[in-house]
Amino acid sequence: MNTLGLQLQTYLLTKEEERNQSWDEGFFKLFSESSLLILADDPQQGPDGWPYLLCETTTEPKTEDNKIDSAQKILHWLSTRGIGLVVNPKKLPYPDYIFSYGMIWSFRETGYFIKYQNTNTNKQIVIDKNSEIMTGPPSREYFPTYVRSLIKDFLRDQNVLDARVLMISTDGENYDLCFSLESLGSPPEAEHEGILEAFSWFLPPHYSVAVVSEKIFHGFASL
Repeated sequence: MNTLGLQLQTYLLTKEEERNQSWDEGFFKLFSESSLLILADDPQQGPDGWPYLLCETTTEPKTEDNKIDSAQKILHWLSTRGIGLVVNPKKLPYPDYIFSYGMIWSFRETGYFIKYQNTNTNKQIVIDKNSEIMTGPPSREYFPTYVRSLIKDFLRDQNVLDARVLMISTDGENYDLCFSLESLGSPPEAEHEGILEAFSWFLPPHYSVAVVSEKIFHGFASL
């Protein structure tokens, strides 16, 4: 029997209303060290429209005849393909956990699915006239090449062929990843929230993302 899998399944007996940040952190550690049973070879479309691989926690060891593999290996595979992960999808009324793609590549790059000290906000940039604004392109560490490529593919499907981005900060510590409004085709403001929600699925939850006009800031670079 897989003792780590048993620990994880026991941990998941915690009631939904009793799960909090501390519970999440314990779950992330156990989950990332465990093995998972893949339920279907192909990703399935979730209610939110995004693709997810479906898996179950298991106490069984990996053999040549089953579809059990380490969470680490599965997560790395997902990070290269722009796919999320649903854990125990058959559990009612809700699966035990749903990982967005952004959470998965965040774990690959940093070892954290979520950095709680700086949770994501989708917003329009509001600038204090007395602030010293710092801008520049996002680094490859902050925004890896393989993630950019996946977002480019997504945007091409929306007929956006040259999305442009810029990092903006007013304090040198907290940054907003900003997409050029014009490069997205200047969609009406009523559509901005939906656009930001889409970008957020691709990005770690602690990233702050915004849509900004190039009439306000200069220096945007192609994604």
